Amino acid sequence: QWIDSGNRTCPITKLPLSENPSLIPNHALRSLISNFAHVSPKEPSRPRTQQELSHSQSQALISTLISRSSSNASKLESLSRLVRLTKRDSSIRRKVTESGVVRAALDCVDSCNQVLQEKSLSLLLNLSLEDDNKVGLVADGVIRRIVAVLRVGSPDCKAIAATLLTSLAVVEVNKATIGSYPDAISALVYLLRVGNDRERKESATALYALCSFPDN
Repeated sequence: QWIDSGNRTCPITKLPLSENPSLIPNHALRSLISNFAHVSPKEPSRPRTQQELSHSQSQALISTLISRSSSNASKLESLSRLVRLTKRDSSIRRKVTESGVVRAALDCVDSCNQVLQEKSLSLLLNLSLEDDNKVGLVADGVIRRIVAVLRVGSPDCKAIAATLLTSLAVVEVNKATIGSYPDAISALVYLLRVGNDRERKESATALYALCSFPDN
């Protein structure tokens, strides 16, 4: 749209573009945006003070999720609210990550409860939007969980898991780590063969992102 309007500069840097610029569509980013809207639908508009919980309230949600004594129902409620919060607020994404909630979310990914699993994957996807979190999530063991979900999870969970791999693969070192993980690429290829439309789209996007690293 920028080019078609007659502009011949970069809209960000304002530097001049060549006469016939070679532009490559960012399919991975387009898919992340599309899935982000699908996983966390926008709530009806309301006053901002009612829309966002304070940091002190988010701490209560984090405490519930981390507590071993919390029931699945209370964890699910905390996850659902944290997913909404971390979708909108970068500072809360950082706070949630620093709180140690990632390991609790990973434990929920291992759960047999598909709803709990789906919400925890959605939370991890939101946290992965912060570039500083991408390597840390991989170090915490998220890939093993993702590969397991790609094999045996529900269709929605598989699609979110594939999108999470796409998000993590934005960082070059993660492309190598994911590619060298046993069954990661083969699980995506399997999903590409047998999945529904959404699963195939997300697995293809993840493979596209991973294959920009030559060894993959």
